[in-house]
Amino acid sequence: MHFGLSEKDARQAAEVLSKADLRGIDSHGVARLRTYVDMFKIGRINPKPNIKIVREKKSVATVDGDSGLGLVVGPKANEIAMDKAAQYGSGWVSVCNTNHYGIASYYSLKALERDMIGWSMTNSSKIVVPLWGAERRLGTNPIAIAFPGFKNPPIVIDLATSVVAFGKVEIAERQGKQVPEGWIIDQNGNNSTSPKDIYAGGLLPLGGTREMGGHKGYCLSSMVDILCCVLSRANWGPFAPPFAIFEEAPKESVGKGIGHFFGAMDIDGFEDVDVFKKRVDHWIQVFRNTKPVPGREAVLIPGDPEHEAEKIRTKEGIPVIQAVVEDLKLIAKETGLTFSVND
Repeated sequence: MHFGLSEKDARQAAEVLSKADLRGIDSHGVARLRTYVDMFKIGRINPKPNIKIVREKKSVATVDGDSGLGLVVGPKANEIAMDKAAQYGSGWVSVCNTNHYGIASYYSLKALERDMIGWSMTNSSKIVVPLWGAERRLGTNPIAIAFPGFKNPPIVIDLATSVVAFGKVEIAERQGKQVPEGWIIDQNGNNSTSPKDIYAGGLLPLGGTREMGGHKGYCLSSMVDILCCVLSRANWGPFAPPFAIFEEAPKESVGKGIGHFFGAMDIDGFEDVDVFKKRVDHWIQVFRNTKPVPGREAVLIPGDPEHEAEKIRTKEGIPVIQAVVEDLKLIAKETGLTFSVND
């Protein structure tokens, strides 16, 4: 609100960020607040955007976010997709002229509240090298999809198409830790375990090498780039504007802002809702009964770690590392807010 957002939009943004922290995705929660503040200060985010549909047919649309906060543009565009699904059975919305929208799964989870299957994707500034490349061309370009259970928690698939999310490398750097081999390359294209090398080097696509399936991550990332950006006229690939202000902006533009893509599918158009949810429960149970490898109690169901984190953190609170606390103190000072910390 200090930067001009309405209270409604500010609360929406806060909900998206806190959901990330509750679900244990610390790289996309309040740890990101410093960068949003920086973006507002230099005028790169419009606090009062005119978010509008610029082209549509019955179940599809393109939305222009008017350079608004992605945490506000994303939920509104996702709502349009869900409204179309309620009317036509499915809804698909490609978005341009927006920026970082938080965790992809936030939007997929919202669809479950309306008995829909939710899809969510976004591109981001270049940090990932293409297969066999030694130069950044793609963002981490995450994909999320969620399926509701009946008695079980939902199946939530939320993954970056890079071998790891950029935020995890940032967290490692803040904590003074090395990253596993196979995550990043240095400026010469060599494998590195130093998180600092990511700034001159880059992340590998999901899978890493061709032998380990790196072509699959590269293809998935390309799909996200095209649905989010080429389709909506946002900036794709190496032309995507950076989220962090310390990153150098591309010298050329091929569109407006970055892009998102949202999908919603009305379950009732395929199957009775409760019948489908019970079938999902059956699917979950069969996979939970899989014989685990030595040292593991059970196999994971997609979304298990985040569900467990949310259950614990809702009850016990959200741990925040000292570097983020210092960011929050600085933000409070800049905006004239009161901020206190309990050890």
